[in-house]
Amino acid sequence: MDNVLLITGSSGIAEATALLAGREGCRVFIAGLDEPQCRDLNARIEGSGYFAGDLREAEAAEGAVRGCLKQFGCLDAVFNVAGTSGRRFGDGPVHECTVDGWEQTLAANARPTFLMCRAAVRHWLEAGRGGAILNMASVLAFSPEPGHFATHAYAASKGAIISMSRAMAAHYAPKGIRVNVIAPALVNTPMSARAQADETIVEFTRQKQPLSGGFLEPEDVARTALFLLSAHSRHVTGQVVAVDGGWSVTG
Repeated sequence: MDNVLLITGSSGIAEATALLAGREGCRVFIAGLDEPQCRDLNARIEGSGYFAGDLREAEAAEGAVRGCLKQFGCLDAVFNVAGTSGRRFGDGPVHECTVDGWEQTLAANARPTFLMCRAAVRHWLEAGRGGAILNMASVLAFSPEPGHFATHAYAASKGAIISMSRAMAAHYAPKGIRVNVIAPALVNTPMSARAQADETIVEFTRQKQPLSGGFLEPEDVARTALFLLSAHSRHVTGQVVAVDGGWSVTG
């Protein structure tokens, strides 16, 4: 792989994908909120670059694309990973979810994805070339779990990403712009720390994700992500690919 890949986020799946992409010959550009994390990850990938900013803001999303273009002169693919759980904002079952929890969860997940997609697509249309976008969803968007993971704003934010991505895929395919979605189940990342510390959830995950025998590792998702971002998947668009260890087909 010799393409320029912009990845949003600097930990978990974003980190694993950036490191794997670097090892496989991609030129990697990292964009995220945590400047020290972005800088440290950048230092671990030869020839990479980074941009630190709040991707919930249009100027930051556009700045990330400009930064990538300034460093590498082109942009081939974007992997939108940046996002978060909404529990600390007040997310939960809809009858308990606060208005602030709803708004902040959608702002943290759907808004940066929209803004990054917009910035990348505008560049490709202006340049008269194609590109690939992979957006991060979750199995909770289409395979809910009512007990341990009743976070309805989070599910809605990931469902919005799926709907937007499929609409984009249909609209921009004639321009050579592909848009796909990856939907992991429980992955061993900083965002799942609460679940990892709960033995009941750990045991539940062993049963719900039988192929993994528990939590997936970030690299498990990264390998599928790189395929969907590369020319190897040049005929694939508008798809939602679950990397879930069997979650969505297990009772």
